[in-house]
Amino acid sequence: MRVLIAEDERKLGKFVKAGLSESGFDVDWVQNGDEALDRLMNREYDAAVLDIMMPGRDGLSILRQLRKAGNSMPVLLATARTALDERIEGLNLGADDYISKPYYVEELAARLSAAVRRGASGVATSFLSVGDVRLDLVRHEAIIGGAAVPLTAREFSLLEYMMRSPGRVLTRTQILEHVWGYDFDPETNVVDVAIRRIRKKFNDAGGEIGIVSVRGVGYSYKEGARA
Repeated sequence: MRVLIAEDERKLGKFVKAGLSESGFDVDWVQNGDEALDRLMNREYDAAVLDIMMPGRDGLSILRQLRKAGNSMPVLLATARTALDERIEGLNLGADDYISKPYYVEELAARLSAAVRRGASGVATSFLSVGDVRLDLVRHEAIIGGAAVPLTAREFSLLEYMMRSPGRVLTRTQILEHVWGYDFDPETNVVDVAIRRIRKKFNDAGGEIGIVSVRGVGYSYKEGARA
């Protein structure tokens, strides 16, 4: 799951980024509201945590712009203040949740996962299933035919990304940006290597994973398809 954290307190930002990364999230951290809005409008994220008070645009302003642009990505607002009117304003603007500082990273991780799982139906679920493959989004486990498939945090994130858009063709660049962030050369073969490993792990577990290659473009996840 790729998440943007907008937090101007350097110590807290570094702590949250490290904690979420250890929990399997792919985290981008910025300290300025203007940079946060630019990234959210031009890059793909699963969710965002916005500090209400920070340099540049504040969290409420960013949220207002996102919703005005039709971006329904889950957004959590974070603040040290507890004024009721501020909470109400954030929720009325379309915030999915609210967390008061200081908070535990474990709580933030759980709230982020719940907000993303709710999806369009508005109902939280702990699992993502496509065909015979089931992902436990809380324990970060992949299951096929009752057998657990041991995936690394990055492999799990890649598979979750593809399973959330079955049938959609994803370019290698899209996968790199979403799963690895922007620290990799676009010419790298890290995506191909990761997908080969995922396929092998599912084969070793006695199952088939529906990741298919699209020549000259990238990959797609198709239910019942064979690699």
